[in-house]
Amino acid sequence: MHPAVSVIFFTVTSGAGFGMIFLLGLGFPVDASALRVFFVALVGGGLAVAGLLASTFHLGHPERAWRALSQWRSSWLSREGIAAIVTLVVFGIYVLIWMMTGSRQHFLGLLAAIGAATTVFTTSMIYAQLKTVPQWNSRLTPLVYGAFALGSGWLLASAVGTHEAPELWGIALVVLAWGAKWFWWARAGRARLADSGSSPETATGLGFIGKVRLLERPHTGENYLTREMVHRIGRKHAARLRMLALLLGGAAPVVILAIVGLSGAPSLFNLLAAVSMLIGLLAERWLFFAEAEHAVSLYYGHR
Repeated sequence: MHPAVSVIFFTVTSGAGFGMIFLLGLGFPVDASALRVFFVALVGGGLAVAGLLASTFHLGHPERAWRALSQWRSSWLSREGIAAIVTLVVFGIYVLIWMMTGSRQHFLGLLAAIGAATTVFTTSMIYAQLKTVPQWNSRLTPLVYGAFALGSGWLLASAVGTHEAPELWGIALVVLAWGAKWFWWARAGRARLADSGSSPETATGLGFIGKVRLLERPHTGENYLTREMVHRIGRKHAARLRMLALLLGGAAPVVILAIVGLSGAPSLFNLLAAVSMLIGLLAERWLFFAEAEHAVSLYYGHR
């Protein structure tokens, strides 16, 4: 699959934003001042909104994005949009009351947390439900999306919100997230289009005459399908990007958190860990799309 920059940015930043909203809704400690509460909420909500806005640039007609909300009965994309809007509205009310009264409305916070978790889940299901992409079609996909959202959200929340968050929690969340991703990579490496019943014979509809192989491309130029659904990446290139993702997204944040925890340095240094993880996740998400094989590629000679 073609790794579109807008979708990569969307899934990473909105995941971190909704991860922050989830933690704040469940009572993540924040230094008690209206200004600090506003700033922390702005970071979480801003990342969520920025990601959602970026996703519209991948549409053919971004100005019609609102119409996608009407397809909630059948579309995970529509459900995601509705869940995101409801969550942001509830979170906004929660933060406003928090700033004005100095206390949290736990019921509203719980609703915001449930909404944030639901939004991340619906985002992951846009990809996990696609049987035409065997690498994505797995229960591990929602788990990985949720784990990364929680890990990156914790790092950001601990950096801008409080001095009370124990770094050990952050280390555990980052390690668990990349552990889930490692299992996801192992499964994806074994997934093949043939496992879902797709083959050149089914792609062309010529299986009744026997084995099919491509003699000439269906057409001489590029089209939407070849641009968006057919993408090749070299193994060495993929291996380097995977190592970069692990180092920046996993190892570096763990080391930074360990240093902060052992030295007693200000939790603001956790921001370095958060930025490093987000950069690593950009590489991870690029691979998520680039290594995926869509069944339509079989029609263009891919085996």
